[in-house]
Amino acid sequence: MEAHLVAVLALDGVIASDLATPLDLFGRVRLSDGRAAYRTIVCSPRASVTAGRGLFTIRAPHRLDALARADTIVVPGLEDPLQPTPPAVLAALRAAAARGTRIASICVGAFTLAETGLLDGQRATTHWLGAEELARRHPAVAVDPNVLYVDNGQLLTSAGAAAGLDLCLHIVRRDHGAAVAADAARCAVTPPERDGGQAQYIVHPPPAPDSVALGPLLEWIERNCHRELTLEQIAAQAPMSTRTLNRRFREQTGTTPLRWLHRARLRRAQHLLETTAEPVELVAARVGFGSATSFRDRFRAHVGTSPQAYRRAFRAPSGSIRTIEHPPAGSRSTSTADPEETQFR
Repeated sequence: MEAHLVAVLALDGVIASDLATPLDLFGRVRLSDGRAAYRTIVCSPRASVTAGRGLFTIRAPHRLDALARADTIVVPGLEDPLQPTPPAVLAALRAAAARGTRIASICVGAFTLAETGLLDGQRATTHWLGAEELARRHPAVAVDPNVLYVDNGQLLTSAGAAAGLDLCLHIVRRDHGAAVAADAARCAVTPPERDGGQAQYIVHPPPAPDSVALGPLLEWIERNCHRELTLEQIAAQAPMSTRTLNRRFREQTGTTPLRWLHRARLRRAQHLLETTAEPVELVAARVGFGSATSFRDRFRAHVGTSPQAYRRAFRAPSGSIRTIEHPPAGSRSTSTADPEETQFR
C-alpha cells in the first residue's frame, strides 16, 4: 500500500520551524513492519520563497497542483500572518477540502486557513498571541486560545511552536494508533501526549530558584503506573511536599500528578491492546485499574471508543502479537485522587 502523502505548504515568510516540524515528524513514522507510514513533499506557488524575515530562501520542488494528490495538507504559520494570501492558494485549499483532503494548520497558519472560509462555524485555535486578532478578523470562527490543538475531523488547527508537534503526533495516533505514535515521539524526544493546554503558557512567571525539572519523575510514573500510587507516594519519590508537587506539575505540564498518572495508564493500555492478545480484563489489571468496568468507562471517555473497538482498529499484525504474564492476585490499583479529580478505579 502506498504511503500517505503529506504536502506542506510553503508561502513567503513561512516560519521555518512550522515548516520543518511536519516534515521531520511524519518522516520519522514507521509501521510495525518497518515501512514508512507517510511521504512528505513541500509545495509552493513558486519555485522559491523566503523563510522568516528574509533569513534564507527555500526552494520548493512542487507547485500548487501537487496539493491535488495529497492525503493531508499542512499549512504552517507566517511571520506576518496578516499578509493577504494569494488567491491561487486559497482556491487550491478550497478545492482540496471539497475533495475531502485533510487540512491542518500550525500556529498562525490558522489565519491562512480561516481566510479560505473553511473554518467558518468551526472551533479552531492558534498561537495565543494571535487568538484575539483571529477572532476579530473571522468572527464566524469559534477561536479557543486555551488548547494545544483542535480536531474537527477534516480540519485541524494547532497553537504555536511546540503545539505543532503535538498536533502531528495526534494525527499519527489517529491514523495508526498509540504504539506507532509513541515510537515517533521517542525518536523526536518528546512526550507522546501532553496534558493541559496553551493557557499554561500565557502568563508564565519565572520559576522559583529551587525549581527542578520533572522529567525523571515523569519517567518513574510511566514505569510504575500499574502500581497503587497515591499523591503522597509520588511526592516522596520527587522528593517534595504534595503542595509543591502539585504546583510544579501545573507549571511544567499543565495538569496534576494524579491526572498525569491516569493518562499514563491509558497510554499503556492502548499499547497493550495494540501489541498483545490479552483479554481486556487483564489489560485493565496490568495498567492499574481497579475493575474492567471502570477501565472501559475511562478508556471510552479518553479515546472515544471501546477497548475492543480500539484493538480491532489498531491491532498489530498477528506475527507481532505477544502475550504477557498475568498480574499476581491482588495487584489491582486503587489509587485515590483529590475530591476535584476523577477517581481512577
